[in-house]
Amino acid sequence: MLLAIKIEIFNVNLNNSTTNQPDVKQEERLIILDTETTGINPREGHRIVEVGCVEMINRQLTGRSYHAYIKPLDMRGQVFQMEQEVINIHGITNEFLNDKPIFSQVVDEFIHFIKGAELVIHNAKFDVGFMNHEFSLLNAAERSRNKVPMTEDICTIIDTLKTSKDEFGSPKTLDYLARFYKVDKLVDRTYHGALIDAQLLAFVYIEMTRKQSTLNLSASSNNSGDSNSIRRLNNDREMLKVITASADEIEAHKERLSVVKQKGGEPLWKLPSH
Repeated sequence: MLLAIKIEIFNVNLNNSTTNQPDVKQEERLIILDTETTGINPREGHRIVEVGCVEMINRQLTGRSYHAYIKPLDMRGQVFQMEQEVINIHGITNEFLNDKPIFSQVVDEFIHFIKGAELVIHNAKFDVGFMNHEFSLLNAAERSRNKVPMTEDICTIIDTLKTSKDEFGSPKTLDYLARFYKVDKLVDRTYHGALIDAQLLAFVYIEMTRKQSTLNLSASSNNSGDSNSIRRLNNDREMLKVITASADEIEAHKERLSVVKQKGGEPLWKLPSH
């Protein structure tokens, strides 16, 4: 699985994950996140097999990312065997995961990377549900001395699936959004890998919120520097010029209204009565 653009992947751990991390305000740091799993319902024993995150600060990708493959265990502590139907979706095989760490071995570095950030996730209910399930299993284990926080306790969350519903009137898939915003060719998605999908979602999110960013920049460009301030016009300003329709334009408008009426329509723009 290859990215069409180059990104730098950091194997983050507790000893070096803070090295060269930009000193920025918490609310400016976004983590675009995706997971791959053994199935669709954690209550049926399904687990996370891959997590991928990319960092964005001030709407700019920083090049920092977190990525891990995870060996899933079932409720008896045995290696979970995925069905072929699931493998066909993300391309991760049972054999590939045999020598990978289990979730408890990566949880500290994972939490350290996302803590305090605003998570951008497509269908957050799914990914956060699996993350919290993994955290809960660790907290329930006797060997867990330090309680692991739930996702909502350490991060705020933006669900781009809900954002797409507000924007388009119905929820849209990541594939649809990538095509709509013309970023689908930036990443090779032969398989739906977590890091690959996180990278694609980052491009989608930038395009999806571009109008919002432009509006914010325009609003904050007034002299006071306050986007909510009221700008008052000078009383001696030049009056606006009022342009009225000519006699020929009024006559042409009457003719158009009669055509609309003949076709059984009710004109919305009627001539003033006087």
